Amino acid sequence: MCGIVGYVGQKQVVPVLLDGLKRLEYRGYDSAGIAVVDNGQLQVRRASGKLRNLEEAVRLQPLDGTYGIGHTRWATHGRPTEENAHPHRDGSGRIVVVHNGIIENYLELKRELQAEGHVFVTQTDTEVVAHLIGKYRQNCETLEEAVRQTVVMLRGIYALTVMSADEPDKVVSARMGPPVVVGLGKDEYFVASDIPAILYHTRDVFFLGDGEMAVLTKSGVMVSDFDNNIITPKTQRITWDPIMAEKGGFKHFMLKEIYEQPRAVRETLAGRTSLDDGRIYLDEMDVRPDEWKKFTNIKIAACGTSWHAAQVGKYFIEELARIPVEVDYASEFRYRDPILDENTLVMVITQSGETADTIAALREANNRGCRVIAICNVQGSMATREAGGTILTHAGPEIGVASTKAFTAQIIALYLFGLFMGQQRNRIDSATAVKHVIQLNELPVKIESLLNQDDTIAELSKELFRATDFLYLGRGVNFPIALEGALKLKEISYIHAEGFPAGEMKHGPNALIDERLPVVFVTPCEFGNRVSELRFEKTLSNMEEVKARDGNVIAIVTEGDSKAHEVADHVIYIPQASDLLSSVLAIVPLQLLAYHIAIRRGCDVDQPRNLAKSVTVE
Repeated sequence: MCGIVGYVGQKQVVPVLLDGLKRLEYRGYDSAGIAVVDNGQLQVRRASGKLRNLEEAVRLQPLDGTYGIGHTRWATHGRPTEENAHPHRDGSGRIVVVHNGIIENYLELKRELQAEGHVFVTQTDTEVVAHLIGKYRQNCETLEEAVRQTVVMLRGIYALTVMSADEPDKVVSARMGPPVVVGLGKDEYFVASDIPAILYHTRDVFFLGDGEMAVLTKSGVMVSDFDNNIITPKTQRITWDPIMAEKGGFKHFMLKEIYEQPRAVRETLAGRTSLDDGRIYLDEMDVRPDEWKKFTNIKIAACGTSWHAAQVGKYFIEELARIPVEVDYASEFRYRDPILDENTLVMVITQSGETADTIAALREANNRGCRVIAICNVQGSMATREAGGTILTHAGPEIGVASTKAFTAQIIALYLFGLFMGQQRNRIDSATAVKHVIQLNELPVKIESLLNQDDTIAELSKELFRATDFLYLGRGVNFPIALEGALKLKEISYIHAEGFPAGEMKHGPNALIDERLPVVFVTPCEFGNRVSELRFEKTLSNMEEVKARDGNVIAIVTEGDSKAHEVADHVIYIPQASDLLSSVLAIVPLQLLAYHIAIRRGCDVDQPRNLAKSVTVE
């Protein structure tokens, strides 16, 4: 949600800011603005709507300088108008602020400031922050000291980036919640809310922690906590190739990221498996070997697509490690007083590592004395710093709001973890583990073969894109895949879609079925596996029930099946795989189907309305 970029250095600042904001568009926004200082004069340009409107405002009223800040806003307080767009100024017009997050006590602070004579011109909570900094700056020697006095007054979550026309070549940033990344260049320094904004300029970065502040000047960066204690940040080098964050010839980031899934799977597996003895290596764990056997249950907290990955992971871990798993929405976890003890292992899953609800669940588990591990795509993010262990998903930057390759990488990480736990608990012998590792290593080629069906799925979308509702059904591990397929369609095409266990049809969903309702069955089968074959036969009966009510059946089945085409109106085949790993393959055609339907409906698949890539507020 929202995007921040700031720069101090020798370059002309406006192109740096606009380029950085473009690379943050995927986060979701409804207005944008920049502020720069040139020869002691603070200049601001803002616009509602897309970034091109801001670019036009800059073209009509050019501005320049060598330090500045920019912002893309996702409205929380006040409508998405030019007036409410960031940056916001204090009463003197000499200090300017951009802000991600929510100031919960802003009304109380606003009333106090108004009583002192401050005049407000926006509906935002951020303007309160600007006025507070301006107020305290009158009695402080530096801007950063005024920011320190301000943050003491704030209740809520925030990433603040501030500059003043009276303190040349200085940008101050403070964090309490939403992410802040600082980039280190040669005689130039950057601040942003996410790595892609600055990746073309530097790969050397560090993340601010909660309660920390960075002061950027041309001579360097100083980091301290809110009590002014100096902190030495841990710098890391980002290995992502900047080209990975570009479309690379694809029409949309989402399509590019769907096609990147074979690579994401390979890189998430790389160095973590042994074909000799099937051993799984998860090195980034602050957990003693004897502790793995101590755990009696696992609780997983996640949001959105990551929650669906967690549901898939439940099947993986329970079957491979024979330990009970409970999956929670992270937004509910800390509010329901979960039953936790020293024998509970808590896992959080978050692509960004900064999802507010998931971080809150992580901290709740830490406070209860639980061991916590994270599955995350961003090294150095809050989740990786606060968890006792991390399984990094090496998916690379994911720009499209609707997650695709990150989801696939997450379920691969969960499968690895299930195997790891099975080995630690002596549930899986070496020969069996080798079979699992072989099957994992076969997945990238199988996904590549699925991507060759893109044209066929695009053709199918012609028959389906006018539908107003969809139903997705699956059994076992394919039930959460049905949920994820429905979510993808819902997110990017704005078609109402629901996922259900296929066995629950008679308990309500049957009432929806008529000739206008497409029903997608996710029902691959591992032939020779008695349980899988029984599940498939039961789901085939569900297909018959839908056809008896004139429903339009689309079936995702395994190559070699000879029954589904006799019932279904449309059949999409996936390569043969084990009962559990077929879920990794089944999601790919569902992603492509959602993409092509959304394109035919004229939707913005990379930036769907009302959604943000990184949800950093509750």
